[in-house]
Formats: sequence, structure tokens, C-alpha cells
Amino acid sequence: MAEKKAYPLRINAEILAATQRWADDELRSLNAQIEYLLREALRKTGRLKSPSHTNDEGAET
Repeated sequence: MAEKKAYPLRINAEILAATQRWADDELRSLNAQIEYLLREALRKTGRLKSPSHTNDEGAET
């Protein structure tokens, strides 16, 4: 499994609330939702290698 690093995130309260609602809708934690969104954006722009075989929480599948 890839190493996880803590990173303090300052974010607009409205964006945070909307992201939390989205995470709730998709049965993810807020942290997992943010990581998922970042990963998808990086893949779409070609800045991240093809997807590894991990689930949204980072565990091997």
C-alpha cells in the first residue's frame, strides 16, 4: 500500500460542506472523497499513472 501523509487543508466552508454531502451520498468519508476527486482529476489530465488496483480508501483489492 502507498504511504499516506497528513496534510493540513484550508478550504472554503461552503466547498467543504458540499463535498461532505457528496461523500455522504457515495458512502465515503470526507477524506476518501477528497482523495478520490484529486485522483480522478490527476488521471484525467495525465498527471497520474493509470489506476492501481486499490479501492477508494487505498486498500488493495
